[in-house]
Amino acid sequence: MRVRHDMVYCFAARPSAKGGSHEFLQLRRCKDDFMGGTWQPVCGRIEPDEKAWEAAVRELREETGLAPREFYVIEFVNSFYIPSQDTMWHCANFLAVVDRDATITLNDEHDAHRWVPAKQVEKSFMWPGDRRAIEEATRQILEGDSAGKDFLKIPL
Repeated sequence: MRVRHDMVYCFAARPSAKGGSHEFLQLRRCKDDFMGGTWQPVCGRIEPDEKAWEAAVRELREETGLAPREFYVIEFVNSFYIPSQDTMWHCANFLAVVDRDATITLNDEHDAHRWVPAKQVEKSFMWPGDRRAIEEATRQILEGDSAGKDFLKIPL
C-alpha cells in the first residue's frame, strides 16, 4: 500500500442570502471524469515546490475563477483509502470565504455548480471527511470567535 499526501481540498463558503449562516460550494464532475456526475468540493494535487495552501488557492482559481476574501486552514486532515490504487490519502483542508455575488467560471473538469446551505450539508456532501471538514470550518472559523481563528487564517 502506498501513502500519499499531495492532494488538497478547498471548501468555498459564502454568506447566506439572509445572513447568519453560510452556503458551501459544490462542483459536479464531468461525466467522463473520475467519479463523473458526483458533486465535490474543489480539490487537486500539490505541484512540486508548491505549499499546500498555495495549491488550494490555485485549484480554487483554476476550477472556479474565485479569489478568496479570507483564507484559512481547517484543522482536520481528510484520510481515505482508494482500493483501485491501493493508496491511503491524507489531504489538507482549507476554507476560502468568498463574496456572496462572486461569479463562478468553471473549468473543463466540471459541468455545473451549486451552493449548499449549511443545514443541507449532511445530505448533500457524500463523504464523511467533507462533512467533518465543513463542521470544523463552521465551528472554528465561520461561527463567532473561537480562540484559534486568528491562528488558522492564512494571509494572502
